[in-house]
Order: sequence, then C-alpha cells, then structure tokens
Amino acid sequence: MAAQVGAPTNPMATALLTDQYQFSMAYAYWKAGKHADRAVFDLYFRKNPFGGEFTVFAGLEECIKFIANFKFTEHDISFLQSVMPMCEGAFFDYLREVDCSDVEVYSIPEGSVVFPKVPLMRVEGPVAVVQLLETPFVNLINYASLVTTNAARHRHVAGKSKVLLEFGLRRAQGPDGAISASKYCFMGGFDATSNVLAGNLFGIPLRGTHSHAFVSSYMSLDEIPDKVLRSKDGSRVCQDFVSLVQEWLQKIQVADSLGGAFGDTNQSELAAFVSYALAFPSNFLALVDTYDVMRSGIPNFCAVALALHDLGYKASGIRLDSGDLAYLSIEARKVFRAVEKEFNVPGFGRMVITASNDLNEETIDALNKQGHEVDAYGIGTYLVTCYSQAALGCVFKLVEINSKPRIKLSEDVAKVSIPCKKRCFRLYGKEGYPLVDIMIRESEPSPKAGERILCRHPFIESKRAYVVPQHVEELLQCYWPGRSDKPRAELPSLDKIRSRCMQQLEKLRPDHTRRLNPTPYKVSVSAKLYEFIHCLWLNEAPVGELQ
Repeated sequence: MAAQVGAPTNPMATALLTDQYQFSMAYAYWKAGKHADRAVFDLYFRKNPFGGEFTVFAGLEECIKFIANFKFTEHDISFLQSVMPMCEGAFFDYLREVDCSDVEVYSIPEGSVVFPKVPLMRVEGPVAVVQLLETPFVNLINYASLVTTNAARHRHVAGKSKVLLEFGLRRAQGPDGAISASKYCFMGGFDATSNVLAGNLFGIPLRGTHSHAFVSSYMSLDEIPDKVLRSKDGSRVCQDFVSLVQEWLQKIQVADSLGGAFGDTNQSELAAFVSYALAFPSNFLALVDTYDVMRSGIPNFCAVALALHDLGYKASGIRLDSGDLAYLSIEARKVFRAVEKEFNVPGFGRMVITASNDLNEETIDALNKQGHEVDAYGIGTYLVTCYSQAALGCVFKLVEINSKPRIKLSEDVAKVSIPCKKRCFRLYGKEGYPLVDIMIRESEPSPKAGERILCRHPFIESKRAYVVPQHVEELLQCYWPGRSDKPRAELPSLDKIRSRCMQQLEKLRPDHTRRLNPTPYKVSVSAKLYEFIHCLWLNEAPVGELQ
C-alpha cells in the first residue's frame, strides 16, 4: 500500500518551523509586489558523507506531509505580529491565505542512491511561499538522508546475512531525533529497533533483551517463587525448573568434550537467567557478560537453554556487550557446538550471538578482518548520532524566476549553482551498473538508450566523455502537482522504500561502495547546459579592473 499524505510524524512540523529571515524575505517580497513571482528552487548537497561516494535520499514523505498541512493558524499569526511589529497588517492577512496549493514538488524517489549536485528535489511556486519552505525542507532531508546513508554503510560492511538492530533511543538527540533515526535506519537496511514508539508508528520489528541491572538484581535461586514450567506442547509439567537447570549445569561441568573448562558459576546470574527463561521460554536470549563471559555467563546460559530444550522450547542465543568480541564469539561458538555434539541437541551450535557495546562501521570492519562468530549487531550511539559527520550539508538554491535562469557564483567553484529548470537522468551501461547522472535543460530532448550523448563535468572543461546508455532512467518525478494537472507519483510504504534502497545499492559498482578509496561516481551536464552555464557565468560575474 502507498503511504497516505496525513499529518507529519514530527509534531513540531508546523508552518512556523523555519528561520526568521525567511519571514523577513517573504515580507520584503510582498512589500515589493514580487511575492507571487514564479520561482524554481533546487535542493541538493555538495559532497557525499562519511568519506564515501554515495548517499541515500530520505525525508521526502515528511516534506510532502509538511506542505499538505502547511497553513498558518491564528495563534501563528498573532505570534508573528508580536515579533514583527514593523510589518504592515495587510502582510499578515496575506499569510492567513497562504497554503501550498500553487506549489509543485518534483523529487527523486525516496530510498534512491543519489550523488552531489543532482537536485534531490525541485520546488516550484510563488517565491515567497517556496522561500518559507526552504528551512523545513532542508531540515527534513538533511538528517534523514545522513542517517539512512550511515545505516546503509553499516549494512554494507556487515553483509547481507547479519542481523542489524538499532539500539539508539537513549543516545539520540532528543525524542524527535530518536524517532527519525529508527525510521531511517530501518530504511537504510537495519532489521529491527529497540524503540517501541517507532515500532508503533512505522511498523518496524522490535527487538530487545535485558540489561545488566536485571542480572545483578538477583542474589540467589531462592528468589524465584514460581519454579513450575509447562512444556511447549502442554504435554508435561516441570514441577521444579530450577532443579532441572542445576542438573544440566552439573552435566556441563563434567562433560569430557568440554574439557572440564567450567567450574562454579555465579548463582545470582543463573537465577536471573532462570527467571527470564520462565518469563520468555520461547524467546530466551541472555546477556552473558555481567560477571565473566566464559566462566559463568556461557555455562549458565547453556544450562538454562538445555532445560528449556527438554520441555520443547528453543533458546534464541546470547548477547555480548563488552570484551574482545571476536575472541569471545569464537569461543562461545565452540562451546555451543560441543554442547550440541555432547548432548545430541540439533541446532544448539547455531545459537544466535549478538554483539553490542558502542559498535560502529570501523569496528564491524575490524571484526570481519579478525574473524568472528557474531550473527547480529546492536548499534546505537555511532549510528543515530552520525558521530563521524554532523550534517549532510543540503542547500536550497534559486535556479529560475519568472522563467529567467539564476546562478549563484562563488570563488569556491564547488559552491557555484547550476542554473535553470532541469531534468535529470541516470544512464546505465551494458553490465547494468549506472555509469553517470546527467542534467539537461528542460527544453532539451531526453537522452535515449542506444544513442550517443556527450556528458560534461559542470565546471572542468577537460572532463568529458561520450556515453551510449543501454538504459535511461529519469530521476525527478512529480509528488505534489499543485494546481497543475500533472500525474502524481504515489508515496510508497516504508517497506517498499527500504527494498528500493537495498536494490539501488546492489546496482552500484563495488568500487563506488567500498570503504577505502571509493571511485567517485560521475555527475555531468549536457553539452548545451554546459555552454549555457558558462555563458551565464560570464554575463553575471563582474569584470575586474587593474590599475
């Protein structure tokens, strides 16, 4: 099902969610009689994050919901009057009537892999109204795309077979940041979240175990009043589950195949595991590093898991939250396989081993190089805070007004904007990989598969190449047609956006996605647009005079 255009998920997304200078400009436009001039703005970014060469676009749905609900209430108007007393009363009457019915939004589909300079969104409409949309749109796209890209990079380094769990709620920048992080980490390839509210809002699978506090809250097995557990199929009742666990612990301690590696274990930890197993016999996953992973946590877990097996249940596995994760996961796997063989318990050797403890992309890469037996990663701080880069750096630039192109110049060439209303295409090669993104003027004919096209770097004259694409994909689609009769693209569900993200990443050449020294993806303009940019540049730039 397509996502519905309802209220924004973020309750703070009101028409006042913008910078003060946007209202100052809106008033100046209105005062000059320019507020209804038809403007075209591009939203894009200038550099890929995290030292990589790709970005995943996210936040479109929230932008569309924002403009669908864009309206100033009387409370909003009263507040604006109080902070802008110099403005004429008629301006506030104008604001009372403002909505986004005359705005058009064209966008790359959410979940797409995107690259610098290519417009993620093109927003057209009355200049004063679109100016008011600048800050909220940049806000809604910046973090969403950054954290989705961060999640996708973690997925790439972890590999397809590993389970990725987002555990960032307690470390995120406030509740709004936490909710956004859960949504966009799932979009970027994570499998589940610990955030219950995000699970409720977005249908994201929930996962979680218990904390060290739960383990250390028990002192002894005597604290467990209910020792009765019915078997999974209801055929028998274990009158004393604690005794069954203790019997298994003794068998583990004397088992020849385990080499007598286990002595006395921490009994308060064992009590906590028994209590948790009685509460969740079908989903028993234990945090095993409260006291000592190999001497206590692992044998205690195995004893409880084997007791559950006797009653028809299957334990889930363990979580490691400290120590040498590579070594401990390998040693734990050895024990699980030995237990499977010693006691003939099929599947015990494949117990899930989950690792947490401030993991990040670099840690997972290091684990891969060392060798490990981790099946799932619980990642929080470095993921949701995007610790290695604070912001994506999206910008919102005027490229045309009243059908006249505009350009923003700078001594820094990277900050020069690409003028005029544009169409954007992705050109694919024989092997199915995208070769280059190309921007053309709206009046130019679309590139076609099998036809040779000259692609030029927007600013470096020597960088150019002919491309004969095998497939051509137009990137910008209309998601908000305003008063026009243009067909409107549907907003897909979160699951479909996530699938799109995974498919798009698989289409990229491996050298574009590798962690070290990735190959930059080519972004170009047509020959006609190249000539137009540089002609306009020369016309707009002042000519210096030497004396």
